[in-house]
Amino acid sequence: MEYSSTVTLKDGRACILRNGTASNGQALLDIFNLTHTQTDYLLTYPEEHSYTAEDEAELLRRKTDSVDEIELLAELDGKVVGSAGIGCVGRKEKIRHRAEFGISVDKAYWGLGIGRALTQACIACAKKAGYAQLELEVVAENKSALALYKSVGFAEYGRNPKGFRSRFTGWQEVVLMRLELENREYLGKTDE
Repeated sequence: MEYSSTVTLKDGRACILRNGTASNGQALLDIFNLTHTQTDYLLTYPEEHSYTAEDEAELLRRKTDSVDEIELLAELDGKVVGSAGIGCVGRKEKIRHRAEFGISVDKAYWGLGIGRALTQACIACAKKAGYAQLELEVVAENKSALALYKSVGFAEYGRNPKGFRSRFTGWQEVVLMRLELENREYLGKTDE
């Protein structure tokens, strides 16, 4: 799936949001490793990620060729400062209407509107792909992320009090959220 737009950030700078391509493998790997060292709210620690720049390039190629998945990059002043994406929860008939959403932004650029822009872009891509529901999980302590997701229409549907086990703080409660995209049946698109 392809996507491209330019948004004006709170500080007036232009930020390019676009699908990553195979040539961005190293940039995606770098931003992943950086953001996963900056916060304890993401799913993994950097050393748990065994992908190489070549693996990331292949992932980006597959996502660009996909009809219903995407990995977006946020570029500011020529530098990748964040990424976000959607992926199908599963290809079985009963669950292929559901997409999952993930996002990370370099902490040096928090508060500028990049997270909101990436989230809204992923929502648009999920709608374009024909999904009926977009889902995410967020650590309950991450108040700014919770506020963002609620402000764009996500609703909480459950909590897991032992969702994450942080090596720094122990158990982290995880909030399960969903956004209903349309009140019609999923179109059933697949990459097959």
